[in-house]
Amino acid sequence: MRASKRIALLVLGAAAVALTACVTATPKNDRAWYPYLARQTQASLEQETFTVDPVTDWTYAESGPVAQNYLRETYAYADMKNVWFVLEPQPGMSAAAHTFLLFEFTGDRLLGVTIEARREVKEDYSAFAGLFNKYELSYLWGEARDLMTRRAVMLQHETYVYPLQLQDETEQSLLRALLARTNALETRPRFYNTFGSNCTNELAKAAKLKWHRSFVFTGGSAKHLFEMKVIPGPSFESAREQADLTAFVKSADAQSNAAFDAALLRELRRRQAERL
Repeated sequence: MRASKRIALLVLGAAAVALTACVTATPKNDRAWYPYLARQTQASLEQETFTVDPVTDWTYAESGPVAQNYLRETYAYADMKNVWFVLEPQPGMSAAAHTFLLFEFTGDRLLGVTIEARREVKEDYSAFAGLFNKYELSYLWGEARDLMTRRAVMLQHETYVYPLQLQDETEQSLLRALLARTNALETRPRFYNTFGSNCTNELAKAAKLKWHRSFVFTGGSAKHLFEMKVIPGPSFESAREQADLTAFVKSADAQSNAAFDAALLRELRRRQAERL
């Protein structure tokens, strides 16, 4: 047998083994998880309120986490005022980004939800590996200060926050859908998938949006929402410029959660007023 043929057969054999492992793999909740993904969030849902436990409340420096706290927080559905879309571009890859949401409540309170590939200890993220049931799916709820400073301070990534123009009923249904999806993972874990179940298209499914390529090539998701008129502004370039909160987050990272939320919302409102 020629060497080239033997190599081809070996490659095909390896691909077949990988595909079989992918198809037969079973998602689990009981693995040795990467620390910030270790705790599974659950929500207690009442008619008028909901309680999230835990809400992550970590503190970050450039060197990494410096405090690892968890909270149990209760919110009233009727107190929700706005939804903000956060985009964290992948450095050097314009087509890739991480996205998550911040829900704003009365009293300048913010609650964030980020959907992530749930990695195990010493496991690195790979978009290619994410196609083959390598990671479970995690719905992580956290304080805005935690989620924002992880990106802007520890990872030194750009961080953009866009206002979403949604009807009140749409905001409510989106929040409730994400809470229900979070709870479902406790009894029925799922795999993350780079194409089918990533940070952005999980949000899009909860919002009942039609499929769009930017939900896979997530770096373009904010522009797509602008084209849908969900993100306001005279141009996307203008909206993107005003959404850049990287420097602001770095300057506010030492504040308490309440002070951070209030300061962030004041800055966002100031920038919105400038557009009018």
